[in-house]
Amino acid sequence: MADPKKQAGPSEADVNGPQPGMQALTRGLQVLDFIADADRPVRFTTLLDGTGYPKGTLHRILQTLVDERYLQINPHDQTYKLGSRPFQLAHRVWDQFDLRGAAEPELARLVGLSDEAVRLGILDGDKVLYIDQRDPQRQVRIGNGVGSRSAIHATALGKAMAAHLSASERRAMISEGRLVAFTDNTIVSNGDLDQQLNIIKARGYAISVSEQHEDVSAVAAPILDHRAHPIGAIGIIGPSYRLSSERLHALGREVIEAARRIAGNVGELSMSISVQPKPLGLARNDIECVIPGEDFLGEGPFWSVKNQQLIWVDILAPSIVSGDPASGERTMRPMPELVGVAIPKTSGGFICATETGIKTLSTSGQLATLCEPEADIAGNRFNDGKCDAKGRLWVGSLAINTQPGRGNLWRIEADGAAQLMLDGMSVSNGMGWSPDTSTFYFTDSGKRVIWSFDFDLASGAISGQRLFHEFTEGEGLPDGLCVDSDGYLWVAMWDGWAIRRFAPDGTLDKVIDVPVPRPTSCCFGGEDLSTLFVTTARIRLSAQQLAEAPLSGCVLAVQTDATGQEDHLFAG
Repeated sequence: MADPKKQAGPSEADVNGPQPGMQALTRGLQVLDFIADADRPVRFTTLLDGTGYPKGTLHRILQTLVDERYLQINPHDQTYKLGSRPFQLAHRVWDQFDLRGAAEPELARLVGLSDEAVRLGILDGDKVLYIDQRDPQRQVRIGNGVGSRSAIHATALGKAMAAHLSASERRAMISEGRLVAFTDNTIVSNGDLDQQLNIIKARGYAISVSEQHEDVSAVAAPILDHRAHPIGAIGIIGPSYRLSSERLHALGREVIEAARRIAGNVGELSMSISVQPKPLGLARNDIECVIPGEDFLGEGPFWSVKNQQLIWVDILAPSIVSGDPASGERTMRPMPELVGVAIPKTSGGFICATETGIKTLSTSGQLATLCEPEADIAGNRFNDGKCDAKGRLWVGSLAINTQPGRGNLWRIEADGAAQLMLDGMSVSNGMGWSPDTSTFYFTDSGKRVIWSFDFDLASGAISGQRLFHEFTEGEGLPDGLCVDSDGYLWVAMWDGWAIRRFAPDGTLDKVIDVPVPRPTSCCFGGEDLSTLFVTTARIRLSAQQLAEAPLSGCVLAVQTDATGQEDHLFAG
């Protein structure tokens, strides 16, 4: 935002400054910008320091904006945030939005990038209507589809938009009896389609492989308005022999970026597609890829001392994965829905935090519901979790579209009793305990913070919430973490190319650069618990970024001089 202390813009006197008589309006708009850019409600003193306006002037501006409903004030803590009026104006902007005009440069950019056809579509009843298309200069290319309609459930553009509809809108548009099988790959079960749409919503883009037509594949992303409602979709389409599954996923980031540019970056801004530049000097001889793979979103590593194996999940595959660092072999167990963490149980099998609830997975592969703490919260899913020394599961949740303030933290007992411990989180993530169990750590990635709490092991109560560490934008986002036997925290930095180690007082102890931009979590393992295993992700990385970081999606191992704590089983 421009410095409010400086006057900008031409005037009749041809000097820098606001238009004659417009100083008050300019200052009011700058105050609105300041509050809109803040990630939390703003106090008067913060506005006073940030704008540099005289106290009396700022009071008058704020009162006027409150009176006109551009701002609202919280009487309890005297903080300001946007009022209802900007949202009313936003509705009018979107009512007049020229989708084709806004999309034109992105259609051309994606054609040049992919050398494939690019389509723009909207929902038209229970069909996708293609309203624009750009074609590459190829001898073999897709026919022009402008004006044609396709089935929502069998096309990448249709599924990208349907993923962002409400449950009732989905049911009204896509019912079981109307799901036609065009090929053997077409999904015709409403339940299976609904689960796939939720996966699409989580990763931000949809793919289709020979679903509407044999040997035709596509990748698409939704164009969202200010309410995160789909107003269209943009996608790349071409022959399957040119658009392999790997290439489709690599192009996923590109269509997300195109959709955001078209919408003016109004959609789901918390879904990260930006990556910090690759640091110099990443070559280290103490880091290696021990379990090769291509995880979309590897998370929740757990070291099994009994089996000397690593267990983790690929949230977006979705699957539970186990691997042997000695041989590099991995085994994947597909899951029917998004899975945030899987932890072995004392009685055998796993406790799993899935999209819809907390499930048990038996040794024979039977999935059963233990509890559904958020059955009444539509659009949420469970994410990272760990068990405390009593075997209780602590698990966080977040909105599938990462909408801020929707996440919670739950404590799950062995019998399935669920207790809400925290609410109002943005992206509930990594957690851990000090060696003496007196301190509990919990990450809110969306707010770039790690909190610490006093912890009572006997009762499972937490209290005394305080800031452990707050991260800057250039560091990346704090993701999963673990605590070593000396009480130091090891934190994976999403989009930060690093693992950061913090002392118990919250000060940074060291930074370990890793050869991937998106390390997701870490845990100690190996015979003496001195090896730090790091899960990674390749989701929403472009082909160029994957070429720079080919180990994205693998499990890395870092040899350390620290010793970890043994991971706890679930008591059930």
